[in-house]
Amino acid sequence: NSIVLSAAIFVTLIGLIIYLHFVKIDQESLLVIGSLGIQVTSSYASGKESTTFIEMGHVKDVVINEAMHMQKVMYYLCILLQDPEDPQGVSEVVPLFQSSKPRLDCLIEVYRSCQEILEQRKTAPQSS
Repeated sequence: NSIVLSAAIFVTLIGLIIYLHFVKIDQESLLVIGSLGIQVTSSYASGKESTTFIEMGHVKDVVINEAMHMQKVMYYLCILLQDPEDPQGVSEVVPLFQSSKPRLDCLIEVYRSCQEILEQRKTAPQSS
């Protein structure tokens, strides 16, 4: 019986370590630099960080989207990526802050800041 109990404890600890290292996200951040792009960073409970960078040339827009989950409306921020074959189309929707699920008023603040930067990029003179 002690071998079975030890094995069960060992498997549980391994599962917890895997959960903390690959699943449990403690913090999510967004860095938008108009001339370069958008960097999305997720920090896991184990200390591991995952970073994704999207070049500004691929970004069509940033929007707040809504989804229904059970009987609840959830809002989330999304980056719309421009379709390389159709400049008016969207090739991909990249959701942000999926683990932290910030409130709508927080998303609106981030959305406004992103829109300001995107607007500055559109009005800035293009250099070749």
